[in-house]
Amino acid sequence: MSWGTELWDQFDNLEKHTQWGIDVLEKYIKFVKERTEIELSYAKQLRNLSKKYQPKKNSKEEEEYRYTSTRAFVATLNEMNDYAGQHEVISENMTSLITGELSRYVQELKQERKSHFHDGRKAQQHIETCWKQLEASKRRFERDCKEADRAQQYFEKMDADINVTKADVEKARQQAQLRHQMAEDSKAEYSSTLQKFNSEQHDHYYTHIPNIFQKIQEMEERRIVRIGESMKTFAEVDRQVIPIIGKCLDEITKAAESVDHKNDSQLVIEAYKSGFEPPGDVDFEDFTQPMKRTISESSLSNSRGDGRSEPKFGGKSKGKLWPFIKKNKLMSLLTSPHQPPPPPPASASPSAVPNGPQSPKQQKEPLSHRFNEFMTSKPKIHCFRSLKRGLSLKLGAGPEDFSNLPPEQRRKKLQQKVDELNRDIQKEMDQRDALTKMKDVYIKNPQMGDAASVDQRLAELGQNIEKLRLEVQKFEGWLAEVEGRLPARTEQPRRQSGLYEAQNPSAVNSCAQDRESSPDGSYTEEQSQETGMKVPATDFDDEFDDEEPLPTIGTCKALYTFEGQNEGTISVAEGEMLYVIEEDKGDGWTRIRRNEDEEGYVPTSYVEVYLDKNAKGAMTYI
Repeated sequence: MSWGTELWDQFDNLEKHTQWGIDVLEKYIKFVKERTEIELSYAKQLRNLSKKYQPKKNSKEEEEYRYTSTRAFVATLNEMNDYAGQHEVISENMTSLITGELSRYVQELKQERKSHFHDGRKAQQHIETCWKQLEASKRRFERDCKEADRAQQYFEKMDADINVTKADVEKARQQAQLRHQMAEDSKAEYSSTLQKFNSEQHDHYYTHIPNIFQKIQEMEERRIVRIGESMKTFAEVDRQVIPIIGKCLDEITKAAESVDHKNDSQLVIEAYKSGFEPPGDVDFEDFTQPMKRTISESSLSNSRGDGRSEPKFGGKSKGKLWPFIKKNKLMSLLTSPHQPPPPPPASASPSAVPNGPQSPKQQKEPLSHRFNEFMTSKPKIHCFRSLKRGLSLKLGAGPEDFSNLPPEQRRKKLQQKVDELNRDIQKEMDQRDALTKMKDVYIKNPQMGDAASVDQRLAELGQNIEKLRLEVQKFEGWLAEVEGRLPARTEQPRRQSGLYEAQNPSAVNSCAQDRESSPDGSYTEEQSQETGMKVPATDFDDEFDDEEPLPTIGTCKALYTFEGQNEGTISVAEGEMLYVIEEDKGDGWTRIRRNEDEEGYVPTSYVEVYLDKNAKGAMTYI
């Protein structure tokens, strides 16, 4: 089967067919290029997807990835990144093994095809030229034969005419012979040209054209084989990455199997365990017995003078109620008068308001009654200051010893800090060892450097190591305290009544204990409340006597009569002169004192204040 013998007369069709084959090859190259672009785009999207969901460094999300489920998710993201890399490998291999090779082959194929068809056209032109020569020789032979016949007829006519001279007859005879000779020459040339054409034609159709067509056939078959090999390579490129993709999928499966719900549950306990016990039973409050409610600190002195103490109800509650009290309620309970101050009366005369302006009534609950009774007594100052410290620590940077955290969380933070400091010490020691070796080299080989140049750096490293070790000792001490290996640290010295400390040591240290018990380091009001309610009034009186009173920063004159009916307020009469011990902090209330036993808050708009310029932190205003 050969195109040269079977398709000897299909030169034009073969030219069209081979051009179509090249177009098919170029179309396949374009297809592979688009496939590589898709693979690259897919790989890029997979990488972006993996990057998008990777945990961000130094963020809260990074802490969440300690659970097995989230670690498995991170492993899945990493494997998807490797999975995307395999698609990039597919794109690269297809580009180099298929697209690049076929593009070069197409250029070579076009050149070869052009050369073969150029030879075919040249052979066709040669045979056409031979045919034209044959036709010209044939026409010339035919023309000479006709002219020879006419010359012969003319000679015979002249020879038969008796009126023609011999000279004319001889001339006609010579002309006839000449024409016959020319016809014979044309015949011989025609015969020679015909033989030559037949030979050329035979060579054309049986030698030249078959050879050319055979080359074109081989070229086309190579193209077909090449595109088949490219399709096979197309599949092999995908097959080569299947094992690696399978490993990625196996790793994802392995990560999924590593998810441990029990371990994650334990991690949740470790992350949020406070170390506190659940709150105990709430004490029974017997409202059938009359309870004396203090309105101002004067009632405290009255109760002390009468020698009566507040009754204690129920048993001691071991638990704490602070987890169930909202912060906004806590702060509302601790503000001095609990409500914004009332506006001054419309008329300057107190008769315009028969009972005087009154602060809004505050709806109270039984628990808040107990809380307010305790907070209006003098020992509340320690706890309130502790609360302010706790709140300030929460709003700003936490304390160095993490005392604002629950015990369990504090222990974890201290352990992390100790580990971090130990790592820093190891780094500093490694640098010191390296510089020591460098110094030894400089000492042995002075030409390499000055040994004294590293002394300053070695001294700095030694100082840094010593500082870090002191820090480690400090944090290890706190850690040991939390874990119970060392006795608790002593609080700041406070002036305490000997009788109060002897009889109620737990109440004296209630603020410090509550500071370490609350989750945000702030004071827990319920603990102090319960402790305070169970202390006899005489103990509170001793503590109140020992507490240093606030200094006087000025005087004031009451412009209107004010009936202090809420906790923390004090009643004043119009025109009364009193002492100012705490100026308005922006809430509309001023703290005043009548005598050493009576003090409280009044609306700032009800008094005319005269501050002492020499008082510390005082501002001069009316």
